Amino acid sequence: MGRPWHPIPIVDNGEPLLALPPAFLRWQPHPYQALGAPYPAGTDPFQLRQSVVERLLQVQQVLRDQPAPLQLLIFDAFRPLAVQQFMVDHTRAQPGVSEEQVLALWAEPSSDPTTPPPHSTGAAVDLTLATPQGEPLEMGGDIDAIGPIGHPNHFAAADPASAEGRYHQRRCLLHRAMESAGFVRHPKEWWHFSWGDQLWAWSSEAPCAHYGRSAQA
Repeated sequence: MGRPWHPIPIVDNGEPLLALPPAFLRWQPHPYQALGAPYPAGTDPFQLRQSVVERLLQVQQVLRDQPAPLQLLIFDAFRPLAVQQFMVDHTRAQPGVSEEQVLALWAEPSSDPTTPPPHSTGAAVDLTLATPQGEPLEMGGDIDAIGPIGHPNHFAAADPASAEGRYHQRRCLLHRAMESAGFVRHPKEWWHFSWGDQLWAWSSEAPCAHYGRSAQA
């Protein structure tokens, strides 16, 4: 299924993938490794391109400087094509899930260098908010949730004093913090942000993407 950002040209700047520094809380065990996803030996799912890591550190500081400090909890970052295919197949096998829903949630694990899945570029990250003690905040829908509940504004019409209203406020807080460092959010996933890939270029009207598929993908 083609995405509107696929026509955006890619001029890869050659930045390396870097392991996320200890400042970031990681979701453990890693959700896709726990399912048996076929990560090549030595592959670290918690790595991103250098500028993306630097911008995430900016976001982390913004969240820590709030009157009620929070931190980022990284769910997933770099994803090889084999893992992308595994997750597509895993979701497709779930009862009651349509092909349309599968393709709405997961980018096609294409090896075409002009249409790389976002996570294969090292530019995209799935994340959420957590307390200073490391407890994830309830956001009103799990990461990788299928259907409208995963859409960023699903709870926009809710009473601000209700639980649903608080979920919306937290999604907006995460968005504002990520946006402050130049990230863009996936239009249908509250948890997915990127900087430098085709989705980012399309959303920010940049002339090209800075990152194509990593050689490790």
